[in-house]
Amino acid sequence: MTAITDAYFANLVDRLGVLRETLAEPMAKAAAAICDAARADRRVYVFGTGHSHMLAEEVHYRAGGLAFTIPVLVGSAMLHEGAVISSVYERTEGLVRPVLERYGMQPGDVLIIASNSGVNAAPIEAADYGREIGAKVIGITSVAYSSAIANGRRRLADIADIVFDNGLPPGDAVIDLPGSDLKVGPVSTAIGVTVLNAVFAEVAAQLSSDGNPPIYLSANMPGAKEINQALVKKYRPRNPHL
Repeated sequence: MTAITDAYFANLVDRLGVLRETLAEPMAKAAAAICDAARADRRVYVFGTGHSHMLAEEVHYRAGGLAFTIPVLVGSAMLHEGAVISSVYERTEGLVRPVLERYGMQPGDVLIIASNSGVNAAPIEAADYGREIGAKVIGITSVAYSSAIANGRRRLADIADIVFDNGLPPGDAVIDLPGSDLKVGPVSTAIGVTVLNAVFAEVAAQLSSDGNPPIYLSANMPGAKEINQALVKKYRPRNPHL
């Protein structure tokens, strides 16, 4: 591997090692909140715009994932319908609330919001909506980034009930590009996915004391068809993406 490749791997591994310690308390709180929701037959919604929306898709219908997770997908604020305009939409007030209302979120549900910058209109509006309807709001964000660019704006870190501070610097990219002032190697997605999967693994372990937790199998595993079909039948009424 080249020096840049080594630097990226080392940087990411070091950051994950630090976060394992610094996020221990909020991750435990999040796991407890999600377990409470699951035991009450509530749902866990995951929302993000731009590249952050990948965290929502990561937990959806996922091999080894929990079936009560629901991605909140706003096409205009993702990337596939136009990356440039999506950056405008995620900063546009009033975009997210009508979408969230269609998902039928209920008191006692959990809403996880991923926003590295933590100040755009869409994630802030989503957090406000979650609080208003009585959901537990969990934010995945960079406190340093949002603090640097807020300029008086509200931050996801100030609204969420539980905050996962990913510890990233403003701009996300972490590796200096030799011979220039540019940086490469964004890590917010890798960190966000790792944290979410760790939390849901803990949730599954805690729910296993109640019996078999609702976990999807990879479609190629023995018995997957029957198990997954049963889970889809149970959870489809509140998950429009199944």
